[in-house]
Amino acid sequence: MLNPSASPLKFPRLLLTGAGGNLGKELRPRLKSYCDVLRVSHRSDLGPSAPGEEIMLASLENKDQMMALMKNVDAVVHMGGVSTEQAWDPILASNIVGMVNLYEAARLQGTKRIVFASSNHVTGFYRQDEVVNTKMPPKPDGFYGLSKAFGEDLAELYWARWGIETVSLRIGSSYVEPKDRRMLATWLSFDDLERLVVSALTAPIVGHTIIYGMSDNQTTWWDNTHAKHIGYRPLDSSDVFRSSVEARQTTIDGNDKAAIYQGGAFVKASPHG
Repeated sequence: MLNPSASPLKFPRLLLTGAGGNLGKELRPRLKSYCDVLRVSHRSDLGPSAPGEEIMLASLENKDQMMALMKNVDAVVHMGGVSTEQAWDPILASNIVGMVNLYEAARLQGTKRIVFASSNHVTGFYRQDEVVNTKMPPKPDGFYGLSKAFGEDLAELYWARWGIETVSLRIGSSYVEPKDRRMLATWLSFDDLERLVVSALTAPIVGHTIIYGMSDNQTTWWDNTHAKHIGYRPLDSSDVFRSSVEARQTTIDGNDKAAIYQGGAFVKASPHG
């Protein structure tokens, strides 16, 4: 957990959606340092509130609940929604309808900054021997990646028409350590995740900016040149894990689609069960 004193802003009320998810649980204790009140939300029980927290349960697909959730909110860290490849119906409800409800509630309630957890799977069908920048066309690797591409387009629309700023974070693989050789390129430490989110919240002007969420890894497929104004500087690296990861995974099947494309196993995941 970082020292928040370097942050130039402290929000009166910050909303964290998806606070019960894997990354939401990691961000929940960290974000409290950057606001007076942290409103945390999930569709199911979050346990007792910590000091300085407000808990509001809400489903993204419920328009009325989203309107109530967004009241008096200065900025949003939106980690909610479906985060894996699944059948279309739950993705449609949470990541399509739910995104529209979130942005409509932000528009009507006057919230002007959203940090949106997009995904590297928006560009998962680029090859691992390509370097992708944030201006290149999406190549989603499934329904999940497709829904995140929609979310980015929605953010662009609400910026252009209604002036709601968004930083769309194409998050890589955020775990304690990388699990395989693919993650040597995609790994994002939890401390760098915090740095990324806080940079996105506090950059003076963002419009709609897309940025890849990765640590300072020696191997990378992603180019954040067009997002340098966000001020994100990763300080961790997957390289400290390289020898142990390569010892566990000594060979790579060059015919395996998961080894060819950046999306890894997502390019083969069946959305139909």
